[in-house]
Amino acid sequence: MKIISGQFKGKTIKGFDIEGTRPTMDRVKESLFGTIQNYVRESIVLDLFSGTGNLGFEALSNDAKYCYFNDINIKCTKLINKIIEELNLKDKSKVLNLNYKNALNYFKNNNITFDIIFLDPPYKMDILNEIIKYIHDNNILNKNGIIVCEVDNLYLSIGFYEKIKEKKYGNKYIVIYKNNL
Repeated sequence: MKIISGQFKGKTIKGFDIEGTRPTMDRVKESLFGTIQNYVRESIVLDLFSGTGNLGFEALSNDAKYCYFNDINIKCTKLINKIIEELNLKDKSKVLNLNYKNALNYFKNNNITFDIIFLDPPYKMDILNEIIKYIHDNNILNKNGIIVCEVDNLYLSIGFYEKIKEKKYGNKYIVIYKNNL
């Protein structure tokens, strides 16, 4: 995997072989970032199930102001910290090693809100509706902010955010919601 655009274009991100990760493929990432490019500059980003940090690093490479990376897998968070060090991004990022519920509570309790939230949990967990409701109920997504979901089927039933994009890539979908409130 590589960072495909921005100031770190061409930088290889290792870790695609870490057990339990499912990195977003470069062609999917390229299409996704083409779609959300107008949201990225100066944004505060959350990569909640970050794995290798692929999406968060792409956002930082394209001038996001700050990115919070979170993953429960210590191998992933160690890798992300190593990449942050290599790219000199300590002042633009924070890495958490929490389960998703504790991470969301951390953001709520510290009044941290986001312009872009990447949600790509393990498909078998079936928790996106629960997470998006929590984000909505606790005002974690800023006005005009977006949530980018990677899912294996279109089971999401979100009534409080506007779906602005839905696209199938092989056996997965990227669905983007916007907070218009």
